[in-house]
Amino acid sequence: MAAISAQLASFKSFSSLLNDKKCSRFWCQIKSFENQHSNWSVEFLSGKESVHLIRNSSPSISMAASVAGSAVKPAKKVCLFYCSETEVLAKRIAADSDAIELRSINWRTFEDGFPNLFIPNAHGIRGQNVAFLASFSSPAVIFEQLSVIYALPKLFVSSFTLVLPFFPTGTSERMEDEGDVATAFTLARILSHIPTSRGGPTSLVTFDIHALQERFYFGDTILPCFESGIPLLKNRLQKLPDSDKISIAFPDDGAWKRFHKQLQHFPTFTKIKWMDIIWKFSFS
Repeated sequence: MAAISAQLASFKSFSSLLNDKKCSRFWCQIKSFENQHSNWSVEFLSGKESVHLIRNSSPSISMAASVAGSAVKPAKKVCLFYCSETEVLAKRIAADSDAIELRSINWRTFEDGFPNLFIPNAHGIRGQNVAFLASFSSPAVIFEQLSVIYALPKLFVSSFTLVLPFFPTGTSERMEDEGDVATAFTLARILSHIPTSRGGPTSLVTFDIHALQERFYFGDTILPCFESGIPLLKNRLQKLPDSDKISIAFPDDGAWKRFHKQLQHFPTFTKIKWMDIIWKFSFS
């Protein structure tokens, strides 16, 4: 306990302060065992025998607390899993950010060709923010990746994010004739059944999906986030020395409607219209 060294003339004067009808306040100095000084306020209230010691924060302590409170919070750590096709990309991402911790999966198969999968150190990701970098490049690899995607959120993780750079069935999003199967809706329904994690529904991040209305193909148990690489493309094109001579050609009217607003700094046209111009020019 700290020793109180109060500058009191005598015990008699101390008693008179206690018996004073008015509230009296004076300052004393508290000296700790480390010989560090702190300012304290000793308050005597009339009609009460208790003594109140109130410590006054020093300016240096208040300033330190203010600086600590205004410090930038560190980025959340993310455990990033990946498949065989995205291993190189995952390592590049981890190299650019200290907040990314790479985690591997044992991608094996049984003799009959079905996947034999294992997630090493599954207990180590409990309470962590987990992400999986997928690649649905062919139907042959979708099942094994879905098996891992369904398993990760159930390992008591804090949150789960599925990064699917390319949504492969995005162009098959509507029916033109009776009997057509909109496989974009099928894949969206499959992803909508990913189990929820401790933090809630799974977040799905995909880039430049074919049609924005495909957002409504997903259920309420998944949160689709549609990103775009067009701003990066536009920034790269604008840095070229002959950027004023660049024109953007779209394969069809659908692609033009989807992306032309993001590339309005360049002249744009569709491939079909350009073929018509060449045809007319050749026979004029």
